[in-house]
Amino acid sequence: MKYTNLPNTNIKVSKICLGTMTWGNQNTQEEAFEQMDYSLDQGVNFIDAAELYPVPATPETYGDTERIIGNWFKKTGNRDKIVLASKIAGGGDYTAHIRKGGLTKENILDAIDKSLQRLQTDYLDLYQLHWPNRGTNVFGTRDFNTDNAKIEAEDFTGIIETLNDLIKAGKIKHYGLSNETPWGMMKYSETSRNLNLPKPVTIQNAYSLILRKFETASSEVCLREDIGLLAYSPLAQGVLSGKYLDGGSPEGSRGNLFPRFIARYMGEGPSNAVKKYQEIASKNNITLSELSLAFINQLPFVTSNIIGATKMSQLKENIGSINIDLSDEIIADINAVHNLIPNPAP
Repeated sequence: MKYTNLPNTNIKVSKICLGTMTWGNQNTQEEAFEQMDYSLDQGVNFIDAAELYPVPATPETYGDTERIIGNWFKKTGNRDKIVLASKIAGGGDYTAHIRKGGLTKENILDAIDKSLQRLQTDYLDLYQLHWPNRGTNVFGTRDFNTDNAKIEAEDFTGIIETLNDLIKAGKIKHYGLSNETPWGMMKYSETSRNLNLPKPVTIQNAYSLILRKFETASSEVCLREDIGLLAYSPLAQGVLSGKYLDGGSPEGSRGNLFPRFIARYMGEGPSNAVKKYQEIASKNNITLSELSLAFINQLPFVTSNIIGATKMSQLKENIGSINIDLSDEIIADINAVHNLIPNPAP
């Protein structure tokens, strides 16, 4: 395994982070335990969760992923071996079954206490804001709705002060963002500097070979403001494994069970790009998944690459990508496809 530090901290994290979004839905607790056991044995010390998980989010399954992780800690005593991250859900209709009002002080305090209880721990190493209160162009939305610019943005000062209170109380060590924009990252950085309070150390946004929009502006913010990207959906919800090419829809796959989650990665543009990346992988005797993950692993603005798997064979392949070094020629071939079909996923 390869390691780096969460920016501006002494916390060492594996370049591969174990994502948990399917635990409690597509994966049972027993399967999740097996994934955590294997990942830890392979040197993965970073686990990412969310109060919202598993996804699709429902009132019946709310918090189940965190409960599973907490049960694993209780069974194994491995809490001190893990850098643990979780998230508070943002505002919006999607989280109406959790609470109203978005990222208020009252809601943040309520959410962290419930997460800690489910996770059976006293603290989180990283606490993330799952998405902004305001409307932004994330989750497959192509353009920014300019009407949202007239709506008052979230209370950045109040949020940062509340997160600082949690740091002082020992409930979290650091905080990060998720599904944020360059403006949002800069607003948090600027506000934290003005308040002389801790700034966000990470941002968790979607990034893959067919969705590289993060490079346009956000990567510069990361490098100049020293904020690390935790890349999620690096295989574009499984599309970059190639299993959905030519109309494929394997039984039990996420695209088969929940087609709306892969919709943004489907269509003629993404499919054409995936086929070309498949050709590059085949030419170099590696799988498309390995190519896709290895590309992200080597990027200078990426702190960790969040993988997710429903099968152990997938997990082993994904973790093994850390041992693949892409040559300059392969990276040039990848960028040639990107130049030809740039960001085909919205």
